[in-house]
Amino acid sequence: MLDSTGVQAARRRFLWLWACASLVNLALAARLPLFVDEAFYWQEGRHLAWAYSDLPGMTAWLARIGDAWASGSTLALRLPFLLIGAAIPWLVARMASREVDPDRGWQAGSLAVLLPLSGSLGLMALPDVPLLFATVLCLDASLRLLREVTPAAALELALGLAIGGLTHYRFAAVIAIGCIALLASAEGRRVLRHPLAWVAIAIGALAWWPLLAWNLDHADAGLRFQLLDRHPWQFSREGLRLGRMQLALATPLLLVAMGIAAWRGLRAQQPARRYLATCGSLVVVGFLALGFVADRERVSFHWPLPGYVALLPLLPAVLASWARGWRIAAWATAGLGLAAVLGYYAIASMPAVRAQAASRNFHPTNFAGWDVLAREVDATLRAMPPGTRLLAGDFKLGAELGFARGDARIPVIDHPLNHKHGRAPQLALWRLTVDTREALGNGPILLVASANDVPFRDLLAYYHALCRQVGPLPPPRVLNIDHGRQRFLLFRLPATRPAGGCTTPALAFVDAPTPGAEVGSGFDVTGWAFKDGVGLRGVEVTVDGMAAARMAYGDANPGVAAFWKVSRDPAHPRVGFHGRVEGVATGRHWLGLRLHGRDGSVEDWPAQVVEVR
Repeated sequence: MLDSTGVQAARRRFLWLWACASLVNLALAARLPLFVDEAFYWQEGRHLAWAYSDLPGMTAWLARIGDAWASGSTLALRLPFLLIGAAIPWLVARMASREVDPDRGWQAGSLAVLLPLSGSLGLMALPDVPLLFATVLCLDASLRLLREVTPAAALELALGLAIGGLTHYRFAAVIAIGCIALLASAEGRRVLRHPLAWVAIAIGALAWWPLLAWNLDHADAGLRFQLLDRHPWQFSREGLRLGRMQLALATPLLLVAMGIAAWRGLRAQQPARRYLATCGSLVVVGFLALGFVADRERVSFHWPLPGYVALLPLLPAVLASWARGWRIAAWATAGLGLAAVLGYYAIASMPAVRAQAASRNFHPTNFAGWDVLAREVDATLRAMPPGTRLLAGDFKLGAELGFARGDARIPVIDHPLNHKHGRAPQLALWRLTVDTREALGNGPILLVASANDVPFRDLLAYYHALCRQVGPLPPPRVLNIDHGRQRFLLFRLPATRPAGGCTTPALAFVDAPTPGAEVGSGFDVTGWAFKDGVGLRGVEVTVDGMAAARMAYGDANPGVAAFWKVSRDPAHPRVGFHGRVEGVATGRHWLGLRLHGRDGSVEDWPAQVVEVR
């Protein structure tokens, strides 16, 4: 007989953990700047449709529901996702309580709260939230069907399949693995022979029709992006790095417990445990294997999450067999993992703290500076002639500025980034893509571009492409967010396209000292800088944003022109500089450059850290 005292204690622990995590997520969601993908889903929500070039409609619909509650509020936009994310641990607890026992069911629910990626789910308005919700519904329904095929269980399965099909292409993998797990057991094959199961499957299949219809109407653009364009389909050892990240986010001791749980579950007598173990292990192993040949440029560390959640009901039994110290360590490391993920979002939500992380690889660049940019754009537009059009340099800028300004129809320049993320076909459908400035007609234009959205080696080619699209670029207003880790350029384009060659923003590089180098209070600085079309008249070194020394500019450096073959700076090859900075106080400082163009422009280059000893 179950110990009711133990069950109540497990339930109280779950409620306490769930309430704390929900409150923290709510607080962070209110402060965290909008992630670029969230902004685009908001934009899709302002153009309601059954499906889009990147995804089916569910994420955009949820974003529209939140935005309708309080337009322009990031918290409101995220609220439907927060509610769905908060419901998932309850579903896991209910499922585990029924299939294992109530005590371990509440423990499984607590683990769903502490598992870093599921515990922080809903903090952002992303498709992973309804996707995991649909997965858990399908798991729960399948387990109920293995016990007895009832209309209620079939209805739950139909609901899960429909939500998943309306959420993401990736849900197809969940369906395939669920079917394999059912076919692998006699009980599962019995379920698949029942008419009610096929009614549920048919309803779920209908949910894919909008996506299929969109692809039929648009030359399979969405399918080609999701299955071909974004994936190299070539083996790479980078899959090892991605796999380590995917596994680490399950936290080490829970990962060991999951492996043991899967091993035991696959050999268990109970059909429910075999089903959970089969689904969980196939999802995790399948996505780990996919990482060796699939997309490694975009975020994909969250892909195995449905597999981890499927194994959670089996974990409490494994942990119960461990020594007390190891059990405590497993729960503690899971909690620390969740704290680390939430801490990352906390850093992203605090500009002063985020700026100090600018020299680190974990800097949350895609969250940084959108509010500063929006204020600067508003101020610049007020200073420009009435009727000035706003033109975004890529889909990220168009969506983020659109959310800030409540305008979902900001035109966007055709940019490689739009194609890389599968958003170019959708922008074209909305008739927001602009190939040349003439497409906007005569009149002044404020062009907002980003220097971060192409690799540094391709930056000059990108500026030249902008010249071809809008003409010679006037001196930009440069916004360096977090010491230049996020860098925006604002160009005031005149009413008509001017004649003349391409003038671009400046490019520069500090050869010495290197980032993070230890230097004395006086140290030498060398490097190169150039500005196509007009050239530079001088270079200053800044320390913590303040001018510290004037550099001698004009050293011969023919290698620069040899690398940047398209460069047209008239000073080549004399684009090098050198000089010395004196009297810098001991401590950590940000070393930057201030580039003075011959056209009167002044551009601050991104800064790097130096340690003065």
